[in-house]
Amino acid sequence: MPAVPYAVDPRLLRGFLAVAEELHFTRAAARLYVAQQALSRDVRRLERELGVELFVRSTRQVVLTGDGERLVPHARRVLDAHEELMAAFRQVRPLLVDLNSPGLDTGARVLRRARELAPELELMARYESGLTYAAAEILAGRLDVSFGRFAGLEPAVRARLAQQPVRYAPMTVILPADHRLAALDAVPLAELAGERVYAGAGNPRTPEWTDLAARLFEGRGIELAAPAPLAVGEEEFQRIMAKARSPVLAVVDFPPMPGTVTRPLVDPVPLSPVSLVWRKGFRHPGLDALRRAAAELGRAELWLSHPEDGWIPPTDALIMMTFT
Repeated sequence: MPAVPYAVDPRLLRGFLAVAEELHFTRAAARLYVAQQALSRDVRRLERELGVELFVRSTRQVVLTGDGERLVPHARRVLDAHEELMAAFRQVRPLLVDLNSPGLDTGARVLRRARELAPELELMARYESGLTYAAAEILAGRLDVSFGRFAGLEPAVRARLAQQPVRYAPMTVILPADHRLAALDAVPLAELAGERVYAGAGNPRTPEWTDLAARLFEGRGIELAAPAPLAVGEEEFQRIMAKARSPVLAVVDFPPMPGTVTRPLVDPVPLSPVSLVWRKGFRHPGLDALRRAAAELGRAELWLSHPEDGWIPPTDALIMMTFT
């Protein structure tokens, strides 16, 4: 007897079961909306694959053999399981969308617009506090989409992900209300020389942000502030920053903190590249809606335009131009 095949086509089992229940090839073929010749061919193929005879055929009747009777309950269980599987995946599962941190407006606006474009879908917000951490969750299948600086990821990680540029977000500095620069409407980068500015140093979730800050500060006399205790949640972050009293590097849509002022950075205007990021090969109608929403908002808000004195690392500019 030949070895049982690793997998049996459910179509063959469906044809077998129809004949087993009708005990008539013509009626079984009509029930399945197939030609009798095709059904007979499928049954013979199943017999060859299993190495047994399933029916005794004559011009007057069709009778199940002992092996045929033995196969019936197994075939029913397999086809029931197959139908459950197909039913489960006919329903589109929720899309898990990381917005980085509560209060950041870019990702939240893209998500809101995507929900308007596809109200029948469930797009669920998550907050993973950094693209490096979120990328690992995406590759592990625990998250679907995130926003952040794609160029700041390790090359081996980027190779497994896809991205769509969303925005060049102008960068700002958050200052204690009594800081010497708080009275300015905008802070020239040169005015931060000698300051220690917090940019997430030591946070394992956000090294891509710390790296962007280090590139910006290089040659300008600005130091990265030492790592602060990892704060989870907006209130904890505000409390830690109030104790440290360091200026905080942020983006234009970062939520305000009590006792501070937020000022745009100028001369040059530093830009934080924001991409929509997902696993290569991943398909979901919610992702399509997010991509449409990001493109639509980008056009309307000129999110991907460069001010004349804009600053962005050359590696980021190149990667943002070669997107999926």
